[in-house]
Amino acid sequence: MSISFGGIGEYAATFHNSEALPAAAGKAVKISGNGEVSACSAGDNIAGVCISAGAQFAAVQLRGFVKLPYSGTAPTLGFVKLSADGSGGIKADSNGREYLVVEVDTSAKTAGLFL
Repeated sequence: MSISFGGIGEYAATFHNSEALPAAAGKAVKISGNGEVSACSAGDNIAGVCISAGAQFAAVQLRGFVKLPYSGTAPTLGFVKLSADGSGGIKADSNGREYLVVEVDTSAKTAGLFL
């Protein structure tokens, strides 16, 4: 038997994609203007994960399970404070928002969490 967290509580929305710092699929994003998202800088709070992006619009997953690369120390399991690492992933950050991390792959340097 295998486990899967995909689809639990997922929802997404379409936003304008920032011209200055465009969102890219598979990367963490932040709210950068009215109805607009952009790529995150290091230390930013994460609004969601871009699931597809074009020049003008980006679809963003706002809730549910996602896997993201992490940098620095591996996040612990459970409720952990995280922020953007500036490369589209996450990092442990005592000043970040709290997320539920349910899996960590130290070989692939990815973490599975609920937004």
